[in-house]
Amino acid sequence: MGPKLLEGIRVLDLSRVLAGPWAGQVLADYGADVIKVERPGAGDDTRGWGPPWWGEGEDRVAAYYLSANRGKRSIAIDIASAEGVALVKQLAREADVLLENYKVGQLAKYGLDYAALSRENPKLVYCSVTGYGQDGPYAAAAGYDFAIQATGGLMSVTGEKDGTPGSEPQKVGVAVADLFTGMYAASAILAALIERGRTGQGRHIDAALLDTQVAMLANQASNYLVGGKTPKRMGNAHVNIVPYQVFATKDGHLVVAVGNDGQFARFCALAGDAGLAQDPRYATNEGRVERRGELVPAIAAWMLERTTAEWTALFEPNAVPCAPILELPGVFEHPQVVHRGMQIEAANGTPMVASPMRFDGQRALADLPPPQLDEHGDALRAALARDGGWPSR
Repeated sequence: MGPKLLEGIRVLDLSRVLAGPWAGQVLADYGADVIKVERPGAGDDTRGWGPPWWGEGEDRVAAYYLSANRGKRSIAIDIASAEGVALVKQLAREADVLLENYKVGQLAKYGLDYAALSRENPKLVYCSVTGYGQDGPYAAAAGYDFAIQATGGLMSVTGEKDGTPGSEPQKVGVAVADLFTGMYAASAILAALIERGRTGQGRHIDAALLDTQVAMLANQASNYLVGGKTPKRMGNAHVNIVPYQVFATKDGHLVVAVGNDGQFARFCALAGDAGLAQDPRYATNEGRVERRGELVPAIAAWMLERTTAEWTALFEPNAVPCAPILELPGVFEHPQVVHRGMQIEAANGTPMVASPMRFDGQRALADLPPPQLDEHGDALRAALARDGGWPSR
């Protein structure tokens, strides 16, 4: 097991689906003790988001759920009941962190909102994850990653450009608005815990998917705000760099990611046309971006002369950034991915992707597999009844 940097930190995870659970899993991998509260009978929605499934019969669980819930203990609690509310409050009194992604105002009905719980536990760092935030005209709206990618502008710059086959706005292949919100939430929680060490006071963190998505527009947003032009879909091309896109090869495709003028000079020399990089029209990235329409077709013609493997063998040793486009089997067979140990097995044999973070050479990794629904419920309820405080692991 990896280093336990957050050992002693107690996290009460009332969230479900992806953004909140992802934040909780990050904290668990860093050593926090995470108790996941789930609905009796059904649990987290993603338990049923299969196939594929892991396990058999009543014990089977969707692979989707497994991706975001490593390192947690599960207890089923009906928060609509007085008994359930009492249990959550009992846990919250000694928690350091509470994660939730209920609709705005919903937990206040049960006295489980930040205002109520912080009176009993002033040190509580309470993180609310919603689609649109705790205030504003859309605060009450349900927020789903797909809708947020659309509203937040990501789909407007993702997909083939207008006029090409298959040209329509596209979502990213994984739920990036959820995932980035989970990561932002985790970093905000850690910042609030550091501050609490100085002040003794917790915080209410308002983590909104739409806010995160807008922030994630990064250079595209900056290009618009500074340049005043609305960015359009460009397929796999880069709005600010040329050549930086996918090219067809003799037998497939290759990503070419030339990021500076020196790389472009090497790229041209290796391809057999060193003079192109010396042409004043193309010698600088600014010139290449301005003349994208005439330069890219010339490069595309070169790239058809060799196979993907031949180009890779030529470019990689000479510091020209490039990469074949791998499907998932190839990803997990890639020698660097294998060397770094990114495919792991939980203690119960569940195949998983490891945390990407290492500390002094050790990978951060929670020691519990994703739990079955209410797997730890009986033990947790008994400990709460017996001891009254946060149940030890």
